[in-house]
Amino acid sequence: MRASGILLPVSSLPSKYGIGCFSEEAYEFVDQLAKAGQKYWQILPLGPTGYGDSPYQSFSTFAGNPYFIDLEAFVKEGYLDKSDCEDCDWGTNESYVDYEKIYNSRFRLLRKAFENYDCETDQEYRKFVKENAAWLEDYSLYMAIKDSLNGISWIEWPAELKNREKAALAEEREKLAKEVGFYCFQQFCFFKQWTALKAYANDKGVEMIGDIPIYVAFDSADAWAQPELFQFDKENIPIGVAGCPPDAFSATGQLWGNPLYRWEYHRQTGYEWWLKRLSHCFKLYDAVRIDHFRGFDQYYSIPYGAETAANGHWEQGPGIDLFNRVRQVLGEKEVIAEDLGYVTDSVRKLVHDSGFPGMKVLEFAFDSRDSGCASDYLPHNYPENSVAYTGTHDNETLAGWFDSITKEEQKMVRDYLCDHYTPKKYLYKSLNSLVMRSKAALCVIPMQDYLGLDNHYRMNKPSTVGENWKWRLKKGELTEELKAEIWGMTRRYGRLNG
Repeated sequence: MRASGILLPVSSLPSKYGIGCFSEEAYEFVDQLAKAGQKYWQILPLGPTGYGDSPYQSFSTFAGNPYFIDLEAFVKEGYLDKSDCEDCDWGTNESYVDYEKIYNSRFRLLRKAFENYDCETDQEYRKFVKENAAWLEDYSLYMAIKDSLNGISWIEWPAELKNREKAALAEEREKLAKEVGFYCFQQFCFFKQWTALKAYANDKGVEMIGDIPIYVAFDSADAWAQPELFQFDKENIPIGVAGCPPDAFSATGQLWGNPLYRWEYHRQTGYEWWLKRLSHCFKLYDAVRIDHFRGFDQYYSIPYGAETAANGHWEQGPGIDLFNRVRQVLGEKEVIAEDLGYVTDSVRKLVHDSGFPGMKVLEFAFDSRDSGCASDYLPHNYPENSVAYTGTHDNETLAGWFDSITKEEQKMVRDYLCDHYTPKKYLYKSLNSLVMRSKAALCVIPMQDYLGLDNHYRMNKPSTVGENWKWRLKKGELTEELKAEIWGMTRRYGRLNG
């Protein structure tokens, strides 16, 4: 069945208080998706973010981002006054998230709501804590200790805490009981609100595509609580870290710094941790996009402490063995394999053997260094078992991309479209329709590309910190006219939902 969807991070939703969240605007966006004939809403990872505000560097692979908790729900429930929210400084530009102001305001209000909430008598809360104890206990204690030590990473903690000595942890758990409870409360509220939003979307015929990074952050409860999962030495210092080798886009490669998995250990445990992780994800989402899928075939290992990614080397990943195990235990699930970047024959074989659809990105199709029409990214070459995108959260916006490519490449685009007359400012519409009419079973277009926005509104520029993850959709930007236009194009190319 042919279908389509829109990529819009939760943080990019309109809202009254500085960042998109599970507020009434999220429900309105679901209604807009349904009215535009869309089957899917694709988002970015939902985990709590740290330095750089990247959703791909989270304090936990299981926890949710407290920024996304709807504060107005607390007002309705009597845990906050409306004036509490209105008196905070959320920033002045409704098109961008000011993360410093969000950090300073959100946690103060969450703490006040927690103090006005009776955890002890709420059976729903107690049930949540019990059912999620396997990850929630470690995460909540981790964050409480981290706060008590001014936010430093666990690798810098006193040895007895870094190494999880039982007596030391018991002492901290008692000393920081209220803080631990505060973090449990945040997660309870997050999952309660997210579950309600997802149920609403599903009732409207809209399914959620989640996104999980292949790696976890080093500064995370996952790495601290289960160091045996990772390539650490006896002092829990990483031996190698993740990244990408030098290429045409970066002379020194990309140094992500995430710890690498000890795949032999995972294999010996029957991939128990991965089964728990993916099982958790399939409760949260209807489909899951797995980022950097090629890392399951081979992954790039960079010596810990290196200043760039230039001196790394490739190592073997688990291959199809992991996904055979996932299918055996969890059954058939909807997965999208992010197979972008340097793709080898063995990566192609892994994607093929998994049965998962790979990704096709239009912006990669028109490279003047290539010749002919053989590019895998040209829409006439997309297989049915694929997901077509104009671009991803890591790419330029479609309009910004067209401005940035060479005159020769711009001519290649127009030649492919057989269109040398449409003014440049409207060309994004032709390019959106180009991927929509491809053979790919699913087409997902970022919201910025439906709006024709330039690179001032892109979501992320890889290997940079400071200006990413900030763009927000303004209330009213998704007009009735635009919804009708999206609906018409979706119907025209046989992707209409309902």
